[in-house]
Amino acid sequence: MKQAKSILCGLLIVALGVIIGGNALNIFNLDIFFEGWWTLFIIIPCFFEFITASNKTGSLVGIAIGVLLLLAAQDVLTFEVAGKLIFALVVIVFGLTIAFRGVFSNKCDKDFVKKVKANKNKEGVDEQIAVFAGNDRVYKNEEFTGANLTAIFGGVDLDLIDAKFTKDTVIKAICAFGGISIRVPENVQVKVKSGFVFGGASDDRKNVSDKAKYTIYVDAGGCFGGISVEDKSKK
Repeated sequence: MKQAKSILCGLLIVALGVIIGGNALNIFNLDIFFEGWWTLFIIIPCFFEFITASNKTGSLVGIAIGVLLLLAAQDVLTFEVAGKLIFALVVIVFGLTIAFRGVFSNKCDKDFVKKVKANKNKEGVDEQIAVFAGNDRVYKNEEFTGANLTAIFGGVDLDLIDAKFTKDTVIKAICAFGGISIRVPENVQVKVKSGFVFGGASDDRKNVSDKAKYTIYVDAGGCFGGISVEDKSKK
């Protein structure tokens, strides 16, 4: 499917070049620059992503946004109404992502889900919230027992390089139009499970140990944002 996606994208670009060249040489006269033609750069890539991706939520939202903008460009809607509908759509999808991201877990996620549920409402869990702001939390020879991180139009930076670990821990991370970075030492494993709309979670560590005694379970989700797990090389 990925190869088919590349071929289709390439053929569309070739076709666009042929049309532009043919118009320039007066071989034919095809007007491809209709009102709102630029929305195709949103709709078409999202359509291909919908065909090939396993998680189709983001691509569906992208198609819907592109269609709403196209309708506005064609004067079917005003851009003000289209903007409000897009904002409402993003908020609804973000809420559904947070509410149901753990409902459809597969068998491989059972241990992960078990750890996350055991951590729910647990005392001693660190709460870090950044709304239109930045929030840094650095552990210096302190025991880390878990954290709930929230970044909305802001950023949260959790530094666990010098933290102490005595058991497996859970980090629940939610971001919308923001970012969260989590720096971890080499003596712990990290397992990440995420659900995002226009965003994602990544493990950017260069040094990963397969003999670590303890594990950090990162349960991440959000929209238009990103969560990264890093090591001291990023510090």
